Amino acid sequence: MSSGTEPVTGSGGGPGRRRFLGALTGVAVAGTVSAASGCASPTEAERERPDRAHRAHRDPASSAAHRPRGERPLFLGTYTSREGGGGGIGLAAYDDVTGRITGTGTLTGVPDPSYLALHPSGRTLYAVNEREKGGVTAVALSPSGGHEVLGTRDTGGAGPCHLWVHPGGRWLLSANYASGSVAVHPVQASGALGERTDLVEHSEPPPGPGQQGPHAHQISTAPDGRHVLAVDLGNDTVYTYRLDEKAGTLSRVSHVTVRPGAGPRHLTFHPSGRFAYLANEVDNTVVVCAYDPATGRLTPGEPQPTGADGGTNYPAQIVVTREGRFAFLANRGHNSIARYAIERGGARLRLLDTVSVDGDFPRQLAFSPSQRLLFTANQKSNSVSVFQVDGRTGNLRLTGKPFTAPVAVCALPL
Repeated sequence: MSSGTEPVTGSGGGPGRRRFLGALTGVAVAGTVSAASGCASPTEAERERPDRAHRAHRDPASSAAHRPRGERPLFLGTYTSREGGGGGIGLAAYDDVTGRITGTGTLTGVPDPSYLALHPSGRTLYAVNEREKGGVTAVALSPSGGHEVLGTRDTGGAGPCHLWVHPGGRWLLSANYASGSVAVHPVQASGALGERTDLVEHSEPPPGPGQQGPHAHQISTAPDGRHVLAVDLGNDTVYTYRLDEKAGTLSRVSHVTVRPGAGPRHLTFHPSGRFAYLANEVDNTVVVCAYDPATGRLTPGEPQPTGADGGTNYPAQIVVTREGRFAFLANRGHNSIARYAIERGGARLRLLDTVSVDGDFPRQLAFSPSQRLLFTANQKSNSVSVFQVDGRTGNLRLTGKPFTAPVAVCALPL
């Protein structure tokens, strides 16, 4: 199985794998983490109770009370099984004005945490374990910095690359890239995960050109919270589900297949909830989709350019400002961010320009809660770049040299 940093020949169709705000301002990010079993998968006993071995040591000098004013927590996803990769979830702090990042340690005991998400309560962090036997791991966050791994649950598939906490906070959704399926886990009162309640395989429609099977790349909820959408790169399809919030099961209500060979990777909604923007990895395009909240149905428009000037690009993630005026797209091959003006109430994207990320292979984008800053996780250059965002014009300005982080594939600023 390919874990997603390099183009997959024949079966993957391109590099494959791989929210929130100030509730965690008081969470310390410092502390070295000890782990008796390194990055090995938790045992069954560990899955049923908190693993006391995987805890962040408290470091009084870097706790919330001692952090410089204006610094906030930053968590970094990586691959632990890859040469030159990290040892777990990277811990850092960033200045919300200057964008300066300070590394503070590593939370070990979490294998291949390539994508991260936060519970709405702000008390629990979740990570995928992007391995052949996929898993999702819960981490209890502590204001003192003593973060604690609560355990791991199987996703029932291979290579999970994305996860999402349902807005109600009671369910965790995850996407298995290599096996083309999506899973549901209950969230317990402690933040730990219960046994999986559902696993849905994308068995149809058939795979797109150059693909040997489905590849679920993203799962998220629509802004109204009524529908769950799963983006599948392998069969060029976006599925819409309803989540039974009592049973934790998914039922399909519709699906839309984009043009053959597009390779849809990531979907982001406009704040109005009436439009969504779909980044297509394989054919290097972006599509504006109309969205019907009543039915959950997407209606794709015409493909648009990503601003890459020829060559292999593999666009990755697209993000939208909260007022819905600008969108930004990570261009991995072009090593840039494409800037778009959003017009006609969300119905139109107009390409403005591209901005260099000063790194290689920007895998993921993330706003700070204030949206004054935009982070890019640059996988091949082992770095994280930070941009200041002009909310009036959408202009981006690098805050300084990129921060060094091993195989950086996800940045989660809080």
